[in-house]
Amino acid sequence: MLVALDGTVLLIAQPAMRRELGAGAAALQWTSTGYLVAVAALLVVAGRLGDRYGHRPTLLAGVLGFGAASAGIAAAPTVGWVIALRVAQGAFGALLQPGTLALLRLCCPPERLGRAIAVRTGAIALAAAAGPLLGGVLVAQFGWRSVFWINAPVAVLIAAMTLALRPPEVERGRQRLDLAGAALLATALAVLVHALAEVPGWGWTAPGTLAELAAAAALLALLAGHERRTAEPVVPRPVARSRPVIGSLVLLLTSSAGLFGALFSTTFRLQDALRLGPLATALRMLPLTALMVLGAPAAARALRRYGPRRTALAGALLLVAGIAALAGPGAGGGATAATAVASALMGAGFAVVMVTATGSVVGDAPPGCAGAVGGLKQTAMNVGPTLGIAAASGAGPHGALPVLAVLAAVGLLPAAALPVGRHAPRREPVAAGA
Repeated sequence: MLVALDGTVLLIAQPAMRRELGAGAAALQWTSTGYLVAVAALLVVAGRLGDRYGHRPTLLAGVLGFGAASAGIAAAPTVGWVIALRVAQGAFGALLQPGTLALLRLCCPPERLGRAIAVRTGAIALAAAAGPLLGGVLVAQFGWRSVFWINAPVAVLIAAMTLALRPPEVERGRQRLDLAGAALLATALAVLVHALAEVPGWGWTAPGTLAELAAAAALLALLAGHERRTAEPVVPRPVARSRPVIGSLVLLLTSSAGLFGALFSTTFRLQDALRLGPLATALRMLPLTALMVLGAPAAARALRRYGPRRTALAGALLLVAGIAALAGPGAGGGATAATAVASALMGAGFAVVMVTATGSVVGDAPPGCAGAVGGLKQTAMNVGPTLGIAAASGAGPHGALPVLAVLAAVGLLPAAALPVGRHAPRREPVAAGA
């Protein structure tokens, strides 16, 4: 919730930050891009560190570092300091995110894991929706720095709760972190995410975009060759060979791309073409948040009853239908009722996808790899929205929604590859003497 809330309140704080610090458009953009590149590049590495040294220590270090970086941003004298501290905040954000999923697996009995994931999904949706409202109040009353000051006490509270948590001791992997593989993976992801993040400004065919995409592809090819040769790959071989885990990751990537790309496209159409204000735009899309919060528990029940494959297929179909509905009558939000129905379908579908895919990723993680799969899951959830926004920008205002509906529909393929029936999540082997 802390990370989701921080990401949404920043959008509200940026105009005031620009005025006070005298920041240009490019520098202001880097307050978002710097964070995104850092967090996406380091999530898998952070998850592997958790598998090696324990998830509670890495979560504790991540949340305290995140809070400290937030306080530093609140006191920053120049936009350069803001950018540097946002990059640090992204690194600490990467450190804390995989541990939350790994600790869910450790602390929740298998029969209650789906319910816990549903609560987590609903809480993230609520935090993301509350961010613009909270940010608007704080900026209006106390200035842009307050949206970062508020993270510090919240981080301290989470750290205290983390210290009070007593997860069972489990056997930890004794493999060393493959530094060469970690460096290749982090660099490849950083270049890829930066290229996608710059597409709205550069375009898909700009020399800079093509050069960065080619560099990312070359680095990923080098990583694949290195992973095959090394005895201790940064992505554990049992994870790379797990069809439920890989299928769930691809489903999360395509679904988050479709959803966030559609939100990006529709928001601009509502505000630029229809001249609605930010509040009116948010109200038009409110059913999406409501259905995500309400749909998460229902998705957990459907998952127990119908199994991963049918539940994931239903969620992906609902999401595609919602995006397609935005492209139909009342296209792009022109009709209030059409927008409400479409956003409700998207919210319900994404909630089902999130609960099902996260349950498969966490529940099917091979022993000793919960952090690695948690890092991969969060990586998909960071790259997906960036890809969706890039796709929407490249397709233009009239072609964006059909392209995004097709992108979301690609998720039907990995959804169909998930297991048919229900199965108990794997448990981590308990350490001897624990």
